[in-house]
This record gives sequence, C-alpha cells and structure tokens, in this order.
Amino acid sequence: MTAVNSVAELTREGDIAVLTIYSPPVNALSANVRQGIRDGVKQAEADPAVKAIVLICGGRTFIAGADISEFGKPFSGVSLPEAQDAIENCSKPVVAAIHGTALGGGFEVALVCHYRVAVPSAKLGLPEIKLGLIPGAGGTQRLPRLIGPQAAAEAILSGAPFAAAQAKTWGVVDEIVAEGHLREGALAFAQRVIDEKLPLVKLRDRDDKVAPFRGKPEIFEAIRKANARKFRGFEAWTKAIDAVRDAVELPFAEGAKRERAAFLELLGSMQSKAQRHVFFAERQVWKIADIADDTPTLPVKKVGVIGAGTMGGGISMNFLNAGIPVTIVETAQAALDRGLSVIRKNYENTAKKGRMTTADVETRMGLLSSALDLGALADCDLIIEAVFEDMAIKKDIFGKLDKIAKPGAILASNTSYLDVDAIAATTSRPGSVLGMHFFSPANVMRLLEVVRGEKTDKAVLATAMKTAKQIGKIGVVVGVCHGFVGNRMLAQRQREAQALILEGAMPWDVDRVLYDFGMPMGPFAMSDLAGLDIGWSKEKTSSSTIREILCEQDRRGQKTGAGFYDYDENRNAKPSALVEKIILDFAAAKGINRREISDQEILERCLYPMVNEGAKILEEGKAQRASDIDIVWINGYGWPVYTGGPMFWADGLGLDKVLAAMQRFEATMGAAFKPSALLEKLVAEGKGFKDL
Repeated sequence: MTAVNSVAELTREGDIAVLTIYSPPVNALSANVRQGIRDGVKQAEADPAVKAIVLICGGRTFIAGADISEFGKPFSGVSLPEAQDAIENCSKPVVAAIHGTALGGGFEVALVCHYRVAVPSAKLGLPEIKLGLIPGAGGTQRLPRLIGPQAAAEAILSGAPFAAAQAKTWGVVDEIVAEGHLREGALAFAQRVIDEKLPLVKLRDRDDKVAPFRGKPEIFEAIRKANARKFRGFEAWTKAIDAVRDAVELPFAEGAKRERAAFLELLGSMQSKAQRHVFFAERQVWKIADIADDTPTLPVKKVGVIGAGTMGGGISMNFLNAGIPVTIVETAQAALDRGLSVIRKNYENTAKKGRMTTADVETRMGLLSSALDLGALADCDLIIEAVFEDMAIKKDIFGKLDKIAKPGAILASNTSYLDVDAIAATTSRPGSVLGMHFFSPANVMRLLEVVRGEKTDKAVLATAMKTAKQIGKIGVVVGVCHGFVGNRMLAQRQREAQALILEGAMPWDVDRVLYDFGMPMGPFAMSDLAGLDIGWSKEKTSSSTIREILCEQDRRGQKTGAGFYDYDENRNAKPSALVEKIILDFAAAKGINRREISDQEILERCLYPMVNEGAKILEEGKAQRASDIDIVWINGYGWPVYTGGPMFWADGLGLDKVLAAMQRFEATMGAAFKPSALLEKLVAEGKGFKDL
C-alpha cells in the first residue's frame, strides 16, 4: 500500500492498481482529492507491473460532487480538468467503481474514466442547475456524446439523480455489480478489460449519439419551449441548453471551453450565490443552538390527527407516506367520511399518474384508522390538532387531550397564528406542547414551522424536528408570536398591497410586479385562488373593505368565476372593469386622492416592510438565523430561490437602501414603516444579516 497524499492511497491486486479516495464525509472534490486522483493515476501509470486502474472511494459514497465551500475563494492546487486529463489520457484503462452517489464533479470524474461499474443502489447525475450553475468539467459535452442530446438535456435540466439501472440502460454504466461487493466486481471487470484487450473509451471522441442532431436547431428550441415556464426567472437553464447544443455542433475542445466560460460566468452571478446560500441554509436549519445533536428523542410510532378537513387530511398523508399509522378524529360522521374519501382519491390520482401502485394505495390506506371520539388517540405518541383557527376551540381540545393522551405523548397544534403558550397553558404538561404549522396543501408543501413554546422540552422539540425530516419536510424552529415567521412577514405585504390599490394601483398592477419579481402569483390572484370568503361572515359583513364588498356581490374568487379578477370557464384571469369601479368608488368615499404609483414603489412597499419585519423577528429571537427566515419564505410562500430569500436578497440589495426607503415611507406614511433597531444597527456598522 502506498499513500499518495492524505486522502488517497494505492494498492495492487495482481495486474490491477486500486486507487482509493477517502475524504469524509462525502469525498467532495477538494484540492486534496483532486491532487490525490491526479498523482495516484500517474503513479499507477508509471508502474510497469500495472495493466489497469480501478478508481474507488472509501466511506458511504463515491465522489458526491464539488467542494462548494471552495467556490468564490482563491484557487489552489490541482484543477479538476488536470485530474480528469490524467485519467482520460492514461495509457492504461481506468475503471470507476461507483457506490452511493456520483454527482456533479464526481460524475464528471466518472465520465472521463474509460469504463464505469456501479452497485444497484448507486445514484448518478448532474445537479448543478440547483445551484444556479451548469456542469463545468465537461459534463455538458461528454454526457450528450454518451446518451444523446435530448436525454442529456433532460438530465442536466432536472438536476435529479438517476439510478444505476437507468445508467446501465443508457450505457452510462458498463456493468452493475453485486451490492456490497463493489471492489471485487470492479476488479473482475478490470481483469476482463485486460484479458479481452478492450479499447480505452474516451467519450470526448464519440460522435454517433450527437451526429444525427447536427444542424437541427428546432430540437433545442423545443427543449427551451418545454422548460420556459418551469425555469421562469432563472439564468442557468438557457446556458445549459446552449452547452448541450454546443456538444452537438462543435468539436469537443471548443464546446468544453465554452462550457467552462459559462460555468465561471454563472459562478460569479448573484443567482448562483443565492442558490448556494440556500443549499447551506437548508443544512443549517436543523441545528438548534441549545440542543445537542445527540439529544435523546421520543419514539413516534403512531400519530393522531384531529380534524379530517383539507389540512388534517394532508397532514395525515405525510405520516402514511412514511409508513407511520395514523388515527384521524372528527366530530361528525359525514365530515369524517368526506375526509377519508379525499385522502383515498388523492392516492388513487397519484396511482393513475404512475407514481405509485394500487398496492401502495391500499398499504397507505391500511395504516389509517378513524374515530368520532378523542379517546381513540389515547395510545398515540404524537397528536396534531388541525381544526378551525379559533383559540377557544383549540384550548378546549387541548384541555381534553391532557386527560386522554398517554404520558410522554407530544401534543402539537397546527395553528398558523395563535399563541402556542396560551394553548399549552390549558394542559398540565406544557413541556409536551408545541406548534407544528404545516403549509397547504400539507401533503405537498415542504415547509414545517416548528413552534417552540416557552416551556417546550428540548426532547420534544428535537423529536418534532426529527419527525419533520422523517416525513420529508424541511423543519424550521420559530418562536411564539402572532403569525410566527412566515405569516407575520406576509401581513406586512398584504397590508401594503391593500393600501396600494386604494392609493392608485390596481390589483393586477401589484400582482404583475410581484410576479415579475419571481413570485408564483401576486397577492390578489392568490386570494382569488384560496377564496375571498375565508374568514368572511355574511351575517357580520359591513362593506368595510374591498374584499367584503366583493364577497357581498358573490365575487368570492375562482370558485365563483369572479373575485378581484374575472375568470373564464378555464379559470383564466382578466382584469375586471367592475372591480376597478368598486375600488375607485371606495377610495372616493374614503376621501383618498389617487395618484400614479410606479412599479418600483409597489415593489419597495410590498417587500421592504417584510425585510424590516424579518429584522424584528431576529431582534426578538423568534428565528435563530436570517437564513432560517429565507428557508421559510422559499419553501412556504414561493419566494424565488434564485434571490436567496428575503434576507439574503436585502443584503445583496444593500441594507442602507432598504433603510433609506423605510425612513422615507415612515416620514410620509406613518409608523407602520418604522425601521427596526436591528436594521438601523447593521447599516450603522456596515454589516448585513449574513454577519449576525
């Protein structure tokens, strides 16, 4: 055995050299790893006794990707192209032995090997698009030459890893070897290459998969058209398609040069910096300052859900999908039957789309039981209340649960605004109570705000976070305050949106500006989708807001064919002359002198108060980190990931700019725009939220 450097070693098995890379946790392509690959291959090549080389990795994975902590820092050591050249130009066959994941730069290393073998559980792919990048080490040039430009473009644009079986079908992997026997399988394959004198396959020299598409620009236009909606606002995807087209139209060296230039341009872009910020923020979010990673957690083997409505049903599905039995409780048989029917229908629709089997549907439904009595929840480890957002109702339920739930059971409220401490105070076990705020639709949305009460036990909080991960959510710890993080900030935007349409803008102006910023839809389109009559009472209505007037005229949103917008039979929206008149009349009655409002003012008044509220949330300790706020908004409200979230976006904009606008608005429009002390402090110190 020879140590190449601190992360690479060479051993010999007969005619075959085995170069092992071991740089925990994921063998990322750090300077040490790149050097170990280059020097290890060169040493093996120089050994006359060696006839083939196997590149394998220690630990739980092959090379999982680039070391993105190096991005943006001064370059040092051996470049990735240098390491790749050592492999591709080696005079002896190099076989990549893949387990775990070979992603991004790791996959690009595998592509320069002359052959590839993998275990069945291995995953391969090019996820760079998720970081606002394109592959930058030949991935866009070699993969099309191996599997054709259309399949390559799909793999690069999705960023999703593909399984070893798919890789074998495509010819990306030459052989699948037995699970747990990667080394032996790779050695046997390498021996076959030697014995059969198989050629050194260089993907850069292949032309058969790209030649049929040369001179056919319509193929790439079709790919652009098919992806335009999905990638609205993103920069990297068009460059990815251009790079795949270059693989078809240009010699390898020229295509690779253009790929590298595009990669470096994107690497320096604000979008990629934002998406890399989100990548790290999603990993940071699980760390809770005063709770150690090894804090013991409680078992969650059975879950109770109170309420079989939209939220209760969606919440239940999360646990059923994870194989955890659920008992759902309702007050009336009709409501219970309706809820169970919706859950089954959701699963059957998924099965119709081929995303699960009918057997899977029955397995999940088999884990679901139902009752009309809270007593059925006596043996549950976690009970989640998902009833109407009314404090009196919630307090009553928790008071009853306190007498029914077994000792040690976690009691959670799916409240989106209410005081979790007040709810906990109705029980004799406030340490077992917290908020678990799911977002609608609960079986789809990734975000889960985990609301830490004043008396919530550390083990209970740690269990809730572990459970969030188990059911595929991204859990963010937030403190008790009205609306927590997401809805508290949303209220700032909603207030200004409503004010703007009285002062001079129209709903479609506000929606357009926020849509163009990158939001999936504006606040008025969203209200129409959700239903304007949520929380509205026909008996108590008083024409005191535009929304009330619309509801009184039976314009309750998409479901009635009219709300802030008029809708056709396909629910396509168009501005409403009637709504415009209602707004003008209402403003006149209130004595408001309407004026021209610019798109810039709409953007600033809707978004800057949100940033300011985020600063107050941090000041009060209701969120641990500014990046946690970004994760809430990206995963719960559709804030565009390519801006990094509201707090990262504000840092990039310049907090001094945000503060100056807030001060200007405060002077002309009042105390609602008063800047937070933290915002003022950061600007005075020349710092950003990232420095907290």
